[in-house]
Amino acid sequence: MGELDQTFIQELEHRPKPAVIEAQGIPQIDLSAFVTSSPANPNAPEIRDLVDQIRDASRDWGFFQVINHGVPIKSRERVFSASKRFFDQSVEEKRKVKRDEANPLGYYCHTPKIHPRSATAWRRD
Repeated sequence: MGELDQTFIQELEHRPKPAVIEAQGIPQIDLSAFVTSSPANPNAPEIRDLVDQIRDASRDWGFFQVINHGVPIKSRERVFSASKRFFDQSVEEKRKVKRDEANPLGYYCHTPKIHPRSATAWRRD
């Protein structure tokens, strides 16, 4: 086995510190109140509570899990399948639908130019 190129070895002060991190308590937002509520009353107490939960989870965690949203499993499976097919394509294929002024919802990938001998050159676009 050959020698490891020194550009792939980080200095000790830049290496991550080993730690065990568990994500306990990820917020679950139950949308059943929204699904069953009348759209004519957005100020209903259950809707106001739902808005507060979403705000708090977004502020404190940055994300949350949504339950009882009413989206059928078949629809979710089709979305996941289509997403996988898209992201499994080459970068060249994905860039055919790139984001620009005419297509603000297109594909966006910002990958800075990386020196080929850099320790971070392993990252795939």
